[in-house]
Amino acid sequence: MFLEARREGSELTLAPRGDWRVAELPAIQAEAEGLDLSGVRRLYIEASAASFDLSTAWLLYERLQQWRQQVPEVAFHGDPPSALALIERTLAVQTPTGVAAVPAPHAEPPVAAAVESVGRRVVRTTRRTMDALGFLGHVSESLASALVRWKHLHPVSIARHVYDTGVTAIPIVALIGFLISVILAYIGAEQLRKFGADIFVVDLVTIGVLRELGVLLTAIIVAGRSGSAFAAELGAMRLNEEVDALHATGINPYEVLVVPRVIGLMIALPLLTVLADIIGIAGGGLLCRLLLDMPLVQYINRVQESISATTFWVGVWKAPVFAVLIAIAGTRCGLRVRGSSRHLGAMTTLSVVQSIFMVILADAIFAVVFMELDI
Repeated sequence: MFLEARREGSELTLAPRGDWRVAELPAIQAEAEGLDLSGVRRLYIEASAASFDLSTAWLLYERLQQWRQQVPEVAFHGDPPSALALIERTLAVQTPTGVAAVPAPHAEPPVAAAVESVGRRVVRTTRRTMDALGFLGHVSESLASALVRWKHLHPVSIARHVYDTGVTAIPIVALIGFLISVILAYIGAEQLRKFGADIFVVDLVTIGVLRELGVLLTAIIVAGRSGSAFAAELGAMRLNEEVDALHATGINPYEVLVVPRVIGLMIALPLLTVLADIIGIAGGGLLCRLLLDMPLVQYINRVQESISATTFWVGVWKAPVFAVLIAIAGTRCGLRVRGSSRHLGAMTTLSVVQSIFMVILADAIFAVVFMELDI
């Protein structure tokens, strides 16, 4: 017998006995269903003499819900089974064991919900902005300290990053610079020769590549290539607790990990931009020769006539700014990695998105400023 019943008038006491295990469920359930609760006003349960697993505790929980509907008063003598208390805490319902039910959330008015949503977004955006400004402050402080004390610049690390971000990127930058100039020259030739203005294809290629496309496409390539590498490297160091080890040994991680990458990219990106400009001008000359039968000497003379004193420098001046934006986005996302490789992948993706967005935004600002300054 698994369920001993003692009745005195309108009071019924149930005393589970023995080991209530999942193998005994059919017998236990048959005894529970055979109980006669007619005329019972108070039902007491003494469970101290039995042991329960989760399956039989769940059966007892279901029976308690049924008995509560049939009997006005249901309570335990002594402590309820621990497995039953675990189930009730998990389900968060009001039961005879005294586990309080979780109140259902009240529906908020639409206006209050909208205001709360806006407030949460504002707070979240403010925190992210303050975090970004704090990161910029740390980097600026470390950079200023390194410039004052040259031994803190880590020239070997800077040289390595110049090689990783600059020298190894030469093939892809050269290829993209050549292809974009060929595409630009081809589209311009197809349209301009309808009006007999073939010569202006040279102006289109030269000014477009030197002022905008050369530096912009190079920066986008570097953002996808080096910005993601920065985030992945520093993120892996965060997961391996190497950044925490630097903190523990008294080494400034911004000085060791961030500043060399920023300086290295500031050196590499302008040089890659100059390379993309040269390859772009050469690609435009090749297409003009093949498509428009334009002599090379005429092409070179027209290139010299179409550019002003600032055309080349406008593109080069943008490169260090783009480099800083890419390096800051990549390193910041890498140092924000927490806990798992999944977060590492998310931060690496975010670094590329942020880098490209900031590069394009900065290029738009430069375009407006240079137009206002008539440069």
